[in-house]
Amino acid sequence: MAEPLTRADVEEIAQLARLKLEDSEIESLRDELSTILAHIDALSEVDVDDVEPMTHAVPLQLRLRDDVVEESLSIDDVMADAPDHHDDCFRVPHIIKSSNAGSGAGKSVRARPNAARPNAGGKSS
Repeated sequence: MAEPLTRADVEEIAQLARLKLEDSEIESLRDELSTILAHIDALSEVDVDDVEPMTHAVPLQLRLRDDVVEESLSIDDVMADAPDHHDDCFRVPHIIKSSNAGSGAGKSVRARPNAARPNAGGKSS
C-alpha cells in the first residue's frame, strides 16, 4: 500500500493545478487524496490476466465509412457564408491587444487551407 500523502505533496499538486488552498483545505485534501490513492492501490491487486482489454463498457459495432477524397468547397461558396471578408480571407476581430495593433478594424485570415504557406520554421527551403 502506498504511503499517505504529505502536506508538501498536496501543496505541490495544488501548485501544479494552479490552486490556492487554505491550510484547512490542505489537510482535508491530504486525507481525501490519500484515501483515493489507497482505493487505486486496491485495484492494482485485482487479477486481470484473463480479462480482454476493452474500449467501452458495452460492446459497440462502430459504423465506419470509407475515407473518400471529395471536391472541396470553392472559395466563393466559403466566402458566401462569411460575415466579413476581404478578397479570399476571413476578417476576424482582434482578440489580443498590443501597442502596434493598428486600427483595430479586424485581421484577415486566409480561407485557403491548401494555399502555399510561409515556412513556419523561418528557414528557406
